[in-house]
Amino acid sequence: MKNLYKSVDLFDKRCYEEFLLNEDILMEHAADGINRYIRENFEKNSRVLIVAGPGNNGGDGVTLARLLFKDYDVSLFMPYGAKSTMCKIQFDRFFAVGGEVSEDIKEYDIVVDALFGSGLSKPLKEDAVVLIKKLNSLKAAKIAVDIPSGIDIDGKPLPIAFKADITFTMGALKSSLFMDLAKDYVGEVRVVDLGVSKKLYEGKSNVKLLEKEDFNPPFRDRKSTHKGDFGHLAVIAGEKEGAAIIAGLSALNFGAGLVTIITNKNINIPYELMHSNTFPKTTSAIAVGMGLGLEYSDEDFNRLVFENSFSLVVDADLFYSQKIKEILKRKNLVLTPHPKEFASMLKILDIADVSSKEIQENRLYFAKEFCKRYEDAVLLLKGANPIIAKGEKVFINPLGTNALSKGGSGDVLTGLIGALLAQGYEPLDAAIQASLAHAIASREVDKANYALTPNDLIKAIGCIKK
Repeated sequence: MKNLYKSVDLFDKRCYEEFLLNEDILMEHAADGINRYIRENFEKNSRVLIVAGPGNNGGDGVTLARLLFKDYDVSLFMPYGAKSTMCKIQFDRFFAVGGEVSEDIKEYDIVVDALFGSGLSKPLKEDAVVLIKKLNSLKAAKIAVDIPSGIDIDGKPLPIAFKADITFTMGALKSSLFMDLAKDYVGEVRVVDLGVSKKLYEGKSNVKLLEKEDFNPPFRDRKSTHKGDFGHLAVIAGEKEGAAIIAGLSALNFGAGLVTIITNKNINIPYELMHSNTFPKTTSAIAVGMGLGLEYSDEDFNRLVFENSFSLVVDADLFYSQKIKEILKRKNLVLTPHPKEFASMLKILDIADVSSKEIQENRLYFAKEFCKRYEDAVLLLKGANPIIAKGEKVFINPLGTNALSKGGSGDVLTGLIGALLAQGYEPLDAAIQASLAHAIASREVDKANYALTPNDLIKAIGCIKK
């Protein structure tokens, strides 16, 4: 996993004060990282448009224009001129080697966005919106410098942004690049070193970016075992029992030794799952909430959920219920809301009265606010890039795909978490590993992205190789 930061300004400052570097050196390194990428991936004399803003982000773009000049057909477009000291210096250097500023936008092989950096704090003006829309319409490889122009420090477009195929961010990874609303704009994300080792440049961070290499499947290392060694998950079924069955099959496919569907109804379930109206004596974890509805009286619900100390994963309907207050008193707890459910829970808990749209615009902020209040609970906030958090620790999973936008996908995830809880995983680790499995499996199904079903996902989870 890698560190994420809201801002790297303090790290740049340390480069100046401790390592005796300056803005000029950092800017040259920033531009050279993109220069080397272009030289490695595009033929000489390719047509390159660099759109540079008036500040230091624009300065990176102007520096890149000089580095590519003569070897590539470079057009430098500067609609707002050069205003920062470094941007002016770099423009003079570009002019000194024979470069000129272009007056219009034509056709290109590569478009480089160096308009606005990560410090954008207010909506784009209309002329900038028009310009970015025009850049997005060009049929060319698109590169963003530091962050796609239009994305603010919290990761939301104001109101639109440059759509990059690849973003070269400077010095270290920014959390804004991995928020849900930025996912359609950033493309692949790479870090450019600014003149010192990553180990010297970066500081500590409680916010981490998960990688595929962090996935550690629940493989069975001992040869002499029995089903009881791998836990027993009880899945509480409600009005829509199909959700519980999906979760149960998911859990069984992710290592749980036994899975029992708990319900008072006589329902048909797959033969590999068990059926009971009470918890088996060997129960080690519970999954509840999926399709629950109003199936249980308060007395029955209390008996099933509150009168035990099993590890618990909670989903769906319970985030609209006052019962969530009592549930949050438990230990060994994982909550898996999507944004609308999370907004409901925050209101019930008197943390915030916000819409799901506001949640999406400030995912990291509201996840942290919840975890400040409930330090023992693990939160998995669903989305394009799920956030997993406990206390001060935050993890972002960027591996998910739009194929998961399908009914039942969340039930599969609940089953995965439940399976790991049943096997004795700590709640935070269970949430992280289940989220990674969920995302990785969605990428390994050989189907169109609109066609993924929960059964496809469950099957793929059982085939993931480390």
